[in-house]
Formats: sequence, C-alpha cells, structure tokens
Amino acid sequence: MRPQQEHSTCHVENSKSYLCSISSTSFFIYILPALHGLFISFFYTFHMRCDLHVHTTGSGMCNTPGLTRICRESYNQPEDVYRRCKQRGMSIVTVTDHDSIDAAEALRKYPDFYLSEEVTVRMPSGTEMHLGVYGISEKDHAEIQRRRSDFIALLMYLTERKLFFSVNHVFSGLTGRREEQDFNWFASYVPAFEIRNGQMWAKANWSAQRLAGKFGKIGVAGSDSHTLSGVALTFTRVPGARTVEEFFTGLRAGRGTVHGEHGGYAKLTTDIWRFVGSFLKEQPLAAAILPLTVFIPAITAGHWMNEIRFCKKWAARLIGETREHRMLWEVDSRFEANWAR
Repeated sequence: MRPQQEHSTCHVENSKSYLCSISSTSFFIYILPALHGLFISFFYTFHMRCDLHVHTTGSGMCNTPGLTRICRESYNQPEDVYRRCKQRGMSIVTVTDHDSIDAAEALRKYPDFYLSEEVTVRMPSGTEMHLGVYGISEKDHAEIQRRRSDFIALLMYLTERKLFFSVNHVFSGLTGRREEQDFNWFASYVPAFEIRNGQMWAKANWSAQRLAGKFGKIGVAGSDSHTLSGVALTFTRVPGARTVEEFFTGLRAGRGTVHGEHGGYAKLTTDIWRFVGSFLKEQPLAAAILPLTVFIPAITAGHWMNEIRFCKKWAARLIGETREHRMLWEVDSRFEANWAR
C-alpha cells in the first residue's frame, strides 16, 4: 500500500496557485501595498518554503565517464535559479552544487539566500553517497571537503557544528553500488532523508518515505534540478518559520512537509534534451554530435530501468516491499509503471 500523499501537490495545482499568487502579489504590491504587507507577505512568511536540492554551473564538469572534459553538470546560472525560486514562491533560497560553493559569489547579496552544498562522501564500505549539508559557512565548506573521503570524520564535524544534513536520493543507484552497512550508518547517524526528489521515480520516493518513517528520520524534499525547468517544483515547507534558523528548527522538530513533483522517464528525457540545448549554446562547434542525440531516449530508458531495479532490490531488503502482481486491467501506459511490477 502506498504511503499517504496528503502533503503532495500536483503540477497543475502548483501552476494554478503560482499564477494566482503572482497576479495577487502584483496587485497588492503596486495597488495596495499596505494590504500586501498584511496578507501576502504574511502567508509566505508563515509557510516558509525552500527547494533543498538544486544545481547551478557551480557544480562543475559532468562526472559521467567520457563526459568529464566535455560538458557541465548544470548550465543553470545562479541568478536565474534564484529568480526562478522566487517566482515559484520559495521563501528562502539555497543551491546544493556538487562539492562546491562557487554560486555563493553571485547570490550572497540576497538576504534570503543561505549557503549549502551536496557532498560526495566515501562510506566505510568504500561506496559513495551524496549528502546534502545546509546552512554552512565558507570555513565549514573547506573542512567538509577535507573530510569527505572519510564518512566518520565528516560525521563528527557535522555533529559538532550542529549542521543539518540529509541523505539524498536514498533509493538511487546514481552514485554506484550500495552495501547494507551503508544503510545502517544512515539509520544510526544521519538526521534526515530526502523522501521526495524531483528527478526520482515516484515509488522510489515513497519507499524512501517509508524507510525514513521506519528509522524515525526527518523527511525533506528538493527538485534536484540540473535545468531551470524543474527548479522549485519540488520543495520542503515549514509552517511558522520566519528565518533560515527557524526553518531548520522546525524541520528538526518534525514540522516540515514535502510537496511537489516526482520524477519520470518522460521528464528525465525532456530534461536531457534541454541540457543538450544548453550545451550546444555554450559550445556551438559541438553541433556535429547532433545526429547522436537520437539515442537519448534509449540511454535514458536504460538509466531509468537501472534506477527501478536498484530501488526494488533495496526496498525489498529494507522495508519488505515485494513485487506486485499486475492484472490485465491494471496495465499502465507509462513506461516506468510497466517496469515497476
């Protein structure tokens, strides 16, 4: 049985509420500023929202074998990410680039921006995982990078500094193989799990939510968007918070809720096409590779099937999820649904 989706919001609802909020905001700001301060600003302050997983050009070069010297992890400009977050109703803004805080140079001027990063960590088993670390300083970043090849040493520093951190895309094979002892470390020492990732299969997110519940972990959400289209369509909300500090205090107290989109094969494939467009815009001479882009749907299909396989394997081990028997009348036309069962 799927976990309750009472806090979920579909893209259509997001779009409607977004358009409504923009028109209302513009009306109150420019026509009735006093009422704007009383109603609209109060609403966004009372329900503080933040996309806790988003990338910019600060993530550096792509780490996929064969592409490390060719293209970037993301072509999102930091200023564009900030504007998109604000347009979509985010109260505070952060970016979580891979082992980098380079985007801070462009964004530190905004009072509602705070520093975070996505850290590539070496586990005691020798595997790698991604850890979202939030509300850090430049000094923290330097120490985190120094310790990231030793999970235990990094854990001691984060705990000592009382920094909030989460395991990202729990049921994804993106960083390679996983060992069962890795999950034991997560269960014992990591305070939060990312239970909704905007690029992940919906069932993988629901499984992460169940595992977080089993281990008593805080749940967070983020778009994990490497293109502008998905930024702030998946986010974490904390009612009653007015500052970044209160936002994370609310999360620690269990008052956070997750909202927004899951990932999907079609969404992933479309994002890759957008990514290629951004790459060609920066590197026009690379247009010679255009004929190869016909293979993109097959490549993303292979990746998506591997993600489903990875999720099913570990969900069965950790939370007892079993393969469902599909009846003829339950056939779903969506690609990922037919590989899920």
